[in-house]
Amino acid sequence: MPAAGGTLRLPNPDLKHMLDCEQLDIIAGSRTLVRGLSLELNPGNLVALLGPNGVGKSLTLATLAGLRAPARGQVRLAGRPLAGQRRRRIARHLGLMLQVQEEVFPQPVLDAALLGRHAHLGLWQQEGPTDRELGHAALRRVDLQGFENRDVTTLSGGEARRLAMARLLVQDPNVMLLDEPTNHLDPLHQIGTLRLLRELADAGKAIIVCLHDPALAARFARSVLLLYGDGRWHQGPSAELLTPANLQSLYGTPWIGLRHGHEDILVPAIGPVACPTPEELRVAGDPR
Repeated sequence: MPAAGGTLRLPNPDLKHMLDCEQLDIIAGSRTLVRGLSLELNPGNLVALLGPNGVGKSLTLATLAGLRAPARGQVRLAGRPLAGQRRRRIARHLGLMLQVQEEVFPQPVLDAALLGRHAHLGLWQQEGPTDRELGHAALRRVDLQGFENRDVTTLSGGEARRLAMARLLVQDPNVMLLDEPTNHLDPLHQIGTLRLLRELADAGKAIIVCLHDPALAARFARSVLLLYGDGRWHQGPSAELLTPANLQSLYGTPWIGLRHGHEDILVPAIGPVACPTPEELRVAGDPR
């Protein structure tokens, strides 16, 4: 496994990086979750961020988005320090899809998607026909066509998640940071969302996506960033880092690799489960 530290140099090194950080420390309370993270994110990159619960994945994305200050180090957007930049300017170039985005106020789905255009409009400017067409197109891309007039408070969890994705598409930033965008989605829409992110990266976007499924990460992301929660982090190509041994070290549970056609599939290993005998059930109070 590549050593921690050093700069995360992803594909397209000839292009100027859109987002980078240097020697970043991320601390929560008394815990140093990430120590000395250096990252360069270039156009065309789709990086999967992986790690167990509570290791700082969401805090890392929030720090890269400028929503919280690092304990040490610096984040730069298109070569300029992120700290001190106006949020409106940042929002034109960088978008963050949060892990939880509740739709609290009743409004039509299209209007909720168009909130992503606010960074591109003047203070009192209303969305025009071009903006509204962007909204319709974004809803189509996340399979919410026909939902334009639906009240957001009536959406299911998965539908609301896809609406959040549509809002990010309407915002249209060069850098996209997504915290568990597949949360609440059925398998069809999980694949559709990650296929969409792959298409966006291939078109020149720079993307970091937090996932809990290494198999999906291996399928759609060419690079991964692994966080351990004790300061350690590892980075590199998905094909090199996403191995059963590395995943067991990361998650603390065994993994196995399966071959299906031309695809390698990673799944957590489940050992044999001993079934209780009838006598053991009676002792435990089971009436059977």
